Amino acid sequence: MISRRRLTGRLTVALPPDQAFHLFTPRGEEAWAPGWQPQFPDAVDDDTAPGTVFLTGARGEATIWIVTESDPGRHIAYARVTPHARAGTVTVRLEDGGGHTDVTVTYDLTALTDAAAAELAEFAAGYPAFLRSWRDAIEASLRTG
Repeated sequence: MISRRRLTGRLTVALPPDQAFHLFTPRGEEAWAPGWQPQFPDAVDDDTAPGTVFLTGARGEATIWIVTESDPGRHIAYARVTPHARAGTVTVRLEDGGGHTDVTVTYDLTALTDAAAAELAEFAAGYPAFLRSWRDAIEASLRTG
């Protein structure tokens, strides 16, 4: 079974990149991602600063995240580890689309167990729908926000 997957997809956000960037930060994602509640073991003023560590428990999985790169309005990247399941990176790149932002999201994940490899294959198969759910949730939050 394949234990590593690199998945890339795109979505559009109806904001310019300097405003859309916040939607993909640890705290900014709370506005649109159900169950997303980052916990910071150390107080941070800037949750986008490289080296920032935070924890999540979405979908019943404890995941450790570290901001590895950040260029506000352009991109943010994370290392992430879900113990005994998956480890890898998530990169979000933003490009000015002339009145909107074209967002490219890349998950590069390695399964840490055979069971996790099957789950990762399922995630890969559903990746386009996963990103559509992001788009829909972001659009809904912007309408009500």
